[in-house]
Amino acid sequence: MKSWISRTMHRWILPLCLSALFVCTGRAQSAENTRVDVFMGAELHYRDIFHNKIYEVLVNLTPGVKWYMGNRWQLAGQVIVPVYNDYGDRYKKVRLNMAVLSKEWDWHRKHFLKVSGGLFAMERYGLDVKWMYAATDWLALDAQAGWTGFCSMAAGWECSPMERLTALAGVRAYLSGVNTEFRVRGGRFLYEDCGVQGEAMRHFRHCTVGVFAQYTDKGKENFGFKVVMMIPPYKRSNRKVRFRPASNFRLTYNQEADAYAGKMYTTDPEENEREGWFDRSRSDWGANGMTPDFTVRQKGGTE
Repeated sequence: MKSWISRTMHRWILPLCLSALFVCTGRAQSAENTRVDVFMGAELHYRDIFHNKIYEVLVNLTPGVKWYMGNRWQLAGQVIVPVYNDYGDRYKKVRLNMAVLSKEWDWHRKHFLKVSGGLFAMERYGLDVKWMYAATDWLALDAQAGWTGFCSMAAGWECSPMERLTALAGVRAYLSGVNTEFRVRGGRFLYEDCGVQGEAMRHFRHCTVGVFAQYTDKGKENFGFKVVMMIPPYKRSNRKVRFRPASNFRLTYNQEADAYAGKMYTTDPEENEREGWFDRSRSDWGANGMTPDFTVRQKGGTE
């Protein structure tokens, strides 16, 4: 396994990443909107699945960095730093959680495409494609497909070939008068279970609250709620290098404590249901049509 990893890294993954970085850097040098964001977030995990313990808790710090390279290229990374751990030895080490290179395109502000490659969340690495089509002001179609393998640094270096295919497709409806969004999607999830998910979300100023239900062939029924809270300060500087908190804090409650049913990785350290997958400066569909959570303070104090 180690020899296979070494051959794969040297023959394919490293040359591709270095080539992409070389091209991106050349483009970024001439772009005016390049910048680097260094941010700090936190994770809180808890579960109630054992009779001899009421709750088990896991608290991590999640420092990260994003390099906006221009022309809608982005390089992002994130590290997990355990603070408190009831989950066991596998969760006690400082480790790299994400290292992702991505590129976005859009056509007529209706078709949106994002391609990402690298180390994703949920201990996956590989390639991912996200697509959305804003059919009307209230209706949109979306899809996500990934070709990934397992990669973890929690207990030493563990890696598997890229052999797993995930694919989801769905529809979204947005009621602008009440800032409420409905989403339904289905397909093959990360752990090879097939099923469908539905959720309803109400967007407030700097906060989104939603409920969801899902059914998969392995995990069966599940339901719960989500809260996405955008974290201040809401006015940011226009410096080339910015230090800030993470953009949001997400809370998800599942009625069933199943860690493998209906799951999907993320490809951005700050990815969340409120902001979506794509640059809001290019997309005004759904919650992106609301007043922005964050504004950039220009020179002279203007925004």
